[in-house]
Amino acid sequence: MHREYHKWYSNHIGRDMEILVHGHSGLPFIIFPSSSGRFFDFENRKMFDTVSDMIDNGQVVFFSVDSLDDETWHRYNEHPSAGAARHQDYDNYIIHEVVPFIHNFLQNSDRIFASGASMGAYHSVNFFLRHPDIFAGTLALSGNYHIKHFFGDYMDENVYINSPIAFLPNMYDEWYLEKYRNSFIIICCGQGAWEDTMLQDTRDLECIMKDKGIFPHVEYWGHDVNHNWNWWEIQFPHFMRMIVK
Repeated sequence: MHREYHKWYSNHIGRDMEILVHGHSGLPFIIFPSSSGRFFDFENRKMFDTVSDMIDNGQVVFFSVDSLDDETWHRYNEHPSAGAARHQDYDNYIIHEVVPFIHNFLQNSDRIFASGASMGAYHSVNFFLRHPDIFAGTLALSGNYHIKHFFGDYMDENVYINSPIAFLPNMYDEWYLEKYRNSFIIICCGQGAWEDTMLQDTRDLECIMKDKGIFPHVEYWGHDVNHNWNWWEIQFPHFMRMIVK
């Protein structure tokens, strides 16, 4: 399996940021880590081993990024506005640094898929919805899709535009809606332990999307399926094989 490690100083973040690449060619995916996770978590959890044939065959290439959750949505020791504003730095880092890196690596300008589990699922859906000209779709496992779970009732512009369940019902711009409708959206959630808020958010997001004429592929796995890596490592290759045929 081809693997590369990259690090550079990010002007948007203000420090070095690290990325792992698995693969040499194929459909590009940005992998967002779970809550306050690191760029190496998917690798350490052997997630890429579950799709190693697709990587070795040049069908997919994964770009695993670091999180900024402790400075954004998990920044509990300051006013929520500080964390919400800091997320804009993360957005700029992904869009203006990571995305060009991917295009340069692959020598093309194809749209990218966003994927992740737990908090990574939130990021993958949020980045896709905010930037559907850059992202071709999303594979999201067990995510929350409203910032109220972290900030309660607090709302400002930065919180609003990064809370899919808040902003999507008010989305009427056909430029966005048409791109959503022509993208590959996969959302999955179990119905077991620690999936309560994720399950409700998944149902709400599915309902909102369908009201907008967007028809994602949504699966609700059984009551024995909890919020944990042992299930994500089963779900990930299952859905990857739906995307890459």
